[in-house]
Amino acid sequence: MAVDLKRWLPTTKKEIEIRGWDDVDVVLFTGDAYVDHPSFGAAIIGRIIEDCGWRVAIVPQPDWHGDWRDFRKFGAPKKFFAVTAGAMDSMVNHYTAAKRLRHDDAYTPDGRHGARPDRATVVYCKILKQLYPEVPVIVGGIEASLRRLAHYDYWDDKYMPSILAQCGADLLSYGMGEKVTREICRVFDEGGGIEECKHLRQTAFLRRHEENEGELRLHSFEECAKDKRVAVETFKTIEQESNKLNDTVLVQSVGDMDVVVNPPFPPISTEEMDRIYELPFTRLPHPKYSGKRIPAFDMIRWSVNTHRGCWGGCAFCTISMHQGKFVVSRSRESVLREIKEIMKDPDFKGYLSDLGGPSANMYMMRGKDESKCKKCHRPSCAWPQICPNMNTDHSALLNLYRDVDSIKGVKKSFIGSGVRYDVAMHKTGDRRVDAVNSEYIDELIVNHVSGRLKVAPEHTSDKVLGYMRKPSFSLFYKFKEIFDGINNREGLRQQIIPYFISSHPGCEMRDMQELSKIVRKLDFRLEQVQDFTPTPMTYATEMFHAGIDPYSGKKVYVAKNPQEKQMQKSKFFE
Repeated sequence: MAVDLKRWLPTTKKEIEIRGWDDVDVVLFTGDAYVDHPSFGAAIIGRIIEDCGWRVAIVPQPDWHGDWRDFRKFGAPKKFFAVTAGAMDSMVNHYTAAKRLRHDDAYTPDGRHGARPDRATVVYCKILKQLYPEVPVIVGGIEASLRRLAHYDYWDDKYMPSILAQCGADLLSYGMGEKVTREICRVFDEGGGIEECKHLRQTAFLRRHEENEGELRLHSFEECAKDKRVAVETFKTIEQESNKLNDTVLVQSVGDMDVVVNPPFPPISTEEMDRIYELPFTRLPHPKYSGKRIPAFDMIRWSVNTHRGCWGGCAFCTISMHQGKFVVSRSRESVLREIKEIMKDPDFKGYLSDLGGPSANMYMMRGKDESKCKKCHRPSCAWPQICPNMNTDHSALLNLYRDVDSIKGVKKSFIGSGVRYDVAMHKTGDRRVDAVNSEYIDELIVNHVSGRLKVAPEHTSDKVLGYMRKPSFSLFYKFKEIFDGINNREGLRQQIIPYFISSHPGCEMRDMQELSKIVRKLDFRLEQVQDFTPTPMTYATEMFHAGIDPYSGKKVYVAKNPQEKQMQKSKFFE
């Protein structure tokens, strides 16, 4: 049967000709294969640009060797080039925590390694600037977002300036890019250009050094690179400012230039989120990959994203600095519509692999009084205790689960993303809410576990958990008791799969030895284990780099020696 290529964004000149186009407004380069699904950022941005009435072409995984023909095939776009490394940071994608080269890539056909370069954003951008020096280049995605200011780079083991100083892009879009992408298109439609876009929220750019009233000037890149205490002090300011709803412009000099980071947009509304998921995604890989597997697509094909953002603020996690700590949720109707679209796929067998988000059970959870949230600079709303202003009512999520399961043709909906059991078990003092949350735990364990429930205690040592911004391990014991009790009551044989991290800042060998003893006593077979990987712009990475806690100023033990890191990890399997 013939495939209608016009259902996907064009990836070749032939596909442009099929549409009757002579040129395009934007050419979007991505380090991932092109999967036209709302779980893939490049697909969302491409569809947003299209929804603005523009012509957009996409170049997935361009060959950066040889004559750069992939960068030339569409010529110069009328508006700008857009560049993303893909859904993952290219260095995390390529290397293990031990800095060994990975042998596969989940975002590439057949999992093949080597389809994107190291530091893909920089490589793609430099090529485009050589070929088309007059055409603006806008970079975005998680790789650019987390490198928008000076940062420690684990793979080169050195402090590095903003990615803008490395790649030569004209503008950087950080965080989730839908709102800023629409605004950029609006500016161009109104006759503006890149200079006018530099006034938009959620953008960053380079300018000649200047002093402006009202801007918050950070320590320079050079000062941070020279003095680790200055670096961690700067990180603390960045993290606190990034977690507020404010109008603060951050400025950091590098050489004789300034990196200017405009404040973020307020969180998008449920209606705006719904609109994103109503865009005409095919929900399938481009036909060019016919006969090939894209592992990342296989993982999410039967899943539904219900919300984004996470207020957990875990020390090692990049979500709050990229998606933000303010949760944005889709409406019940939008989720149900997407499920009905999934059910049209002849390969769908009635089982949804996941209904969730960064933390599965934060759906519809926001501050009770959001005026307090606007001023608050706590990096975590869950640590050291759950904020009393946070609404942890699971009613909306519980009702959504039941609505989904009532759809004829849905046999089972599983929760594949991680559950914050501390949030579900939190005692609010409101008897109705506490009863609903207890009911949620029961519903989850009885009806939504595919034999195994993934949770993330991360460690057993309360000292280490403090550095991780995670609750005491004593809470995990209580959750396991509830889990086992419900399984016994229902005659179920389900397992908890706990996730742990070794070599996190603050973790010593004796902490891993104690973890090993506890895990053996609990009779867990560990599968979800990881050696800590320092990624840009996280609290844990700053501690790893400096050996200093940015908030207390005290020294922190850090396992940096590869042999010690390996020894810590080996304790998982003793």
